[in-house]
Amino acid sequence: MEFVVSATSIAVMGALLVISSFRVLREYERGVVFMLGRFWKVKGPGLILVLPLVQQMVRVDLRTVVLEVPPQDVISRDNVSVKVSAVLYFRVVDAQFAIIQVANFLNATSQLSQTTLRSALGKHELDEILAERERLNAEIQQVLDSQTEGWGIKVSNVEIKHVDLNENMIRAIARQAEAERERRAKVIHAEGEMQASTKLLEAAQMLAKAPEAMQLRYLQTLTQITGEKSSTIVFPLPVDMR
Repeated sequence: MEFVVSATSIAVMGALLVISSFRVLREYERGVVFMLGRFWKVKGPGLILVLPLVQQMVRVDLRTVVLEVPPQDVISRDNVSVKVSAVLYFRVVDAQFAIIQVANFLNATSQLSQTTLRSALGKHELDEILAERERLNAEIQQVLDSQTEGWGIKVSNVEIKHVDLNENMIRAIARQAEAERERRAKVIHAEGEMQASTKLLEAAQMLAKAPEAMQLRYLQTLTQITGEKSSTIVFPLPVDMR
């Protein structure tokens, strides 16, 4: 009886051991399998077999990870202090390297993105940070991608999310923008005066060729003045009445 119970127990344990050896990996998952502590192979997706006590498996998600980089204190090249936040998109392309080459690839990528964001933006002036985000996004993405390549990680995109300025800097930028608008208005006004003087010179030359046209111009001006509600009329004299 004892022998029968022992055999039954062994059979049940064997069945449970075989059942526990099977693993199911989804389409976006891979399993990094170690044989007695040494790397063996990457398995999946689907149904795989992992021998208990001999093999160990680590699951790796291959989907794109959206990582929010917290606000970083950045000092631009023109010595302006700003807080910059960003969003990082990356995914694991080599599950073996992501597990073996780095202890925690999520935390490592997060810390690397923060330091890279500070160092990359510190090389540029504030105007470039505000106006040339696409170029800076591409620059940061290339730096991160080259550094995480050895971890089996592909950084697909980096987007600068927000640039936070203090109140004094906001007021200074507003004054600068107002001065720029005034400068453009003065330039446009000067260009208009130049064009008007050119046209007036051409008109004077044409009127000098035909004195009768000057008399007609005087009469037209008088007609325009009398049509207005004015009690005083100033008219140039003498007028040649031919």
